[in-house]
Amino acid sequence: MSNTTKKTGRVTIPTDVDVVPETLELVKLWGADAIRDCDGTDYPEELKGVDAKVYSTYYTTRKDNAWAKANPDEIQQMYLMTPHCTATSDTLSIHLMEGLYPDMLAVNSRDDIRRWWEVIDRTTGEVVPAERWDYSEETGDVTIRAQAYHEYTVSFLAYIMWDPVHMYNAVTNDWKGVEHQITFDVRQPKTHEFTMKRLRRFIEEHPYVDVIRFTTFFHQFTLVFDELAREKYVDWYGYSASVSPYILEQFEKEVGYPFRPEYIIDQGYMNNTYRVPSKEFRDFQAFQRREVAKLAKEMVDITHEMGKEAMMFLGDHWIGTEPFMEEFPSIGLDAVVGSVGNGATLRLISDIPGVKYTEGRFLPYFFPDTFHEGGDPVREAKVNWVTARRAILRKPIDRIGYGGYLKLALEFPEFVEYVKSVCDEFRELYENIRGTTPYCVKKVAVLNCWGKMRAWGNHMVHHAIYYKQNYSYAGVIETLSGAPFDVRFLSFDDIRANPSILDEFDVVLNVGDAYTAYSGGENWVDETIVSTLRRFVHQGGGLIGVGEPTACQREGRFFQLAGVLGVEEETGFTLSLDKYNWDEHAHFITADCGETIDFGEGKKNVYALADTTVLRQIDKGVQLAVNEFGDGRAVYISGLPYSFENSRLLYRAILWASHGEETLHQWFSENYNVEVHAYVKNGKYCVVNNTYEPQSTVVYRGDGSSFRLDMDANEIRWYEIDQAK
Repeated sequence: MSNTTKKTGRVTIPTDVDVVPETLELVKLWGADAIRDCDGTDYPEELKGVDAKVYSTYYTTRKDNAWAKANPDEIQQMYLMTPHCTATSDTLSIHLMEGLYPDMLAVNSRDDIRRWWEVIDRTTGEVVPAERWDYSEETGDVTIRAQAYHEYTVSFLAYIMWDPVHMYNAVTNDWKGVEHQITFDVRQPKTHEFTMKRLRRFIEEHPYVDVIRFTTFFHQFTLVFDELAREKYVDWYGYSASVSPYILEQFEKEVGYPFRPEYIIDQGYMNNTYRVPSKEFRDFQAFQRREVAKLAKEMVDITHEMGKEAMMFLGDHWIGTEPFMEEFPSIGLDAVVGSVGNGATLRLISDIPGVKYTEGRFLPYFFPDTFHEGGDPVREAKVNWVTARRAILRKPIDRIGYGGYLKLALEFPEFVEYVKSVCDEFRELYENIRGTTPYCVKKVAVLNCWGKMRAWGNHMVHHAIYYKQNYSYAGVIETLSGAPFDVRFLSFDDIRANPSILDEFDVVLNVGDAYTAYSGGENWVDETIVSTLRRFVHQGGGLIGVGEPTACQREGRFFQLAGVLGVEEETGFTLSLDKYNWDEHAHFITADCGETIDFGEGKKNVYALADTTVLRQIDKGVQLAVNEFGDGRAVYISGLPYSFENSRLLYRAILWASHGEETLHQWFSENYNVEVHAYVKNGKYCVVNNTYEPQSTVVYRGDGSSFRLDMDANEIRWYEIDQAK
């Protein structure tokens, strides 16, 4: 195809006062049309008249310590819980700040501690009456009249005296002597009024700014540091820092029942994204989303009134702004920008409805943890781009950008040159695919407790960092982010509300460990859920379970859909039951696999039922199996970390589960390191080499015809459908 791609635009770069000439050079080299400031930098006076859009990072909750110190009652707060402590007598003292960074948090004893704190006997699960404990301001201890050899915890409120993101940036960059930015609460009356005036004043004083980049709005995700300034607890979806007595009193009025700290504390699990959410926690989330959306809209309206665009950063103080919920479009944002760690984080941004454009901030961030002597930012940039590119080819963001301290990047000329190639390639693929829907071979639903609320965020630690226990599941979501499927995320409540919703899909996936929000836990006790899934598969649908799907011990089953999946897990209750089905079989699903398959952490104790076809087992633990159930099909996989080979395995599994084997050789590459993406409405398709080495393959067009192709490392080639034969 002839290349008529624009050579400039759709790229944002950072700047600082000490890199003005270099910024102008990179504007030309990378074809940037927007410039931004970053945390810890100032926008240069010399660039205020530059021929580019100017983004200004705006912090709604910090960078005004004078206000915070003058209004200590309206500093933001979070709920915390002490470690479990054992009483060895009838008196127990627990120090509230044990294991916490003292400069970050301060115990809130200003508000009524008898109402907003909670001491719990974790041996019985009972709340200790308020008259049986006391708090000492001098020692910072809660002293409990206890029962010997019972365990106790204290749940309490603390003020956020050092914004967690500012602290993270300061620790990462080794900032010395920096003033700790205090986090103030825009939800509260005085600060609300002050903040709206502050925003107007900021816009008036920065007439050169085109885009107000809200970072973000009001409530920080849960991020707590230990006494050595190390990250202690991180949940990118955590709500425990979105609380205050003022907010909780409003919540009580709305829901009609009294609030308990335990609704947030959740036995110390803090209602993290893996916990099956309680009704009370879901009520609190819904309340927060509505209130945050109303307040955010107020700020966006001011921004528009004063002639500026409003952009939200997907991170930092983003709690309550889940972009896939119905409240989000009401905010009226022009754009969302987020950090791109992999394909799933890319889709988390690019799939957002109700905004004019989306932007991805690519890695590496220009911080010294990567840009140092001996560092290899080019390698990280290559991995980041090639991984995200798969997802861009399914649903593109509208812009890309970089962040951090530009002077660090300039010390690596090879990195600067590589980013130029990324910018050029992004513009090329965007011009080719914008405004169309790519070819999708099947419709796939991912079923869990969260549904669309946390679409593409399943098993995610931000920036695509994984836990040892979840990378085997995150790989499934990562594969789907760049695969030719129409993917939706369903909750169990979606099925309860409309059981026939499954009829819209070819295959349902349930992915995760037992009793987590992602496999479903006690939702599998609900007969509506299990019978609806059985009907769906029996009448011809497909089910793929990964890890411990449908797991909840009940009525002689651990996997509640064991009869559909054809496998069950040995939990110790069926050790006396002999198992004989261990023979491995060749199959359509494994046709592209080698002798070994990477199942990640996998599972050790899964066994096949009598009529199930086992495809892979390790030490008599089933890792991959298939089963026929009525007119439908089911596939069990113990785990599937992301790789090109595993992406092909899942692709084949979805085709087989949906009786779609005959569609394999349509828009398809024989070599699983190379993928084909078709845009039939645009009359185009591309072939992309996802590796850092040359590849050869046979490419199949939509009509099944084929041709051989040799490709350079990372190469992407575009073809016109009508003229490609």
